[in-house]
Amino acid sequence: MLGRQGPLVEAHDLVMLDLDGVVYVGPDAVPGAPDHLAAARDAGARLAFVTNNASRPPATVAERLTAMGVPAEVEDVVTSAQAAARLVADRYGAGARVHLLGGEGLHAAAAAADLVAVAVGDSPVVLMTGYGPDVAWKDVMAAAVEVADGLPWVASNTDRTIPTSRGPAPGHGVLVDMLSRFTGVSPDVAGKPSTPLLTETIRRVGGERPLMVGDRLDTDIEGAHAVDVPSLLVLTGVTGLVDLADAAPEHRPTYLALDLGGLTAAHEPPEGDVHGWHLDGWTARVADGVLEVTGSGGDDAWWRAAACALWDHRDATGEPASVDGVEPPATR
Repeated sequence: MLGRQGPLVEAHDLVMLDLDGVVYVGPDAVPGAPDHLAAARDAGARLAFVTNNASRPPATVAERLTAMGVPAEVEDVVTSAQAAARLVADRYGAGARVHLLGGEGLHAAAAAADLVAVAVGDSPVVLMTGYGPDVAWKDVMAAAVEVADGLPWVASNTDRTIPTSRGPAPGHGVLVDMLSRFTGVSPDVAGKPSTPLLTETIRRVGGERPLMVGDRLDTDIEGAHAVDVPSLLVLTGVTGLVDLADAAPEHRPTYLALDLGGLTAAHEPPEGDVHGWHLDGWTARVADGVLEVTGSGGDDAWWRAAACALWDHRDATGEPASVDGVEPPATR
């Protein structure tokens, strides 16, 4: 269940931050995020900005963050393209000939790792793929045939969607799924929840006591579990009560907060007994398969007590509790 007593920045010297839904949503910073991150830095934490999006080079990401009021250097940004390039370089060596199917970020990461980009017909030793809005269908077909014929394949990530101004759109995971079904081959994956991206982040940025911060259970939180790193789930992105109710142990965060203010706030864990889970005046329990939260207190405490009650029920019954009709404080 959820843990910790004092502020998280007192226990963690490296804070690895997912971007969309955590630091920004669309073109704008999450409300309060710049101030919360400045406070975490003032407390001594090193910030790393971690993204599964392989299309943009780190410099582009750093410029965007800085323009939003979140100062970032190129060295603070780590992408799944960089993790994929590291995976290939470690396996095949500097100077390895690679065929690239993706955007600018993938090409930049390969070059920085001293990999040599070649066409499919020029004897590559591996295919690297990542999201790229301008990837041509003829190039997809050529790469698919080569993978089916035995060319090894490393994918930057398997995210099925990407955020756009018009809503979620197909992400690189859709292409990965299509190529896998055509070729019968599953790629080695660099991005979350696989381990290479977070391992690469710790290697590049440093830190003895890292913390992963994200808004997605199946990438950010599962990825933290995969590298045995504590995690903070923030509720400024895609995760809600329904997701928490059905979260398996590998999808459960170490800590939970409404937003990035959770980095510098104290985290008192809920206490459980036969009557439910209690924190800061709230009591949460599941009765007849339905979540009930009574009392009054802070908003973060409401969510933490509710999460513990939901997970307790799922572990005991194997089924998620119903949250129909439950109105969390953040929606009032």
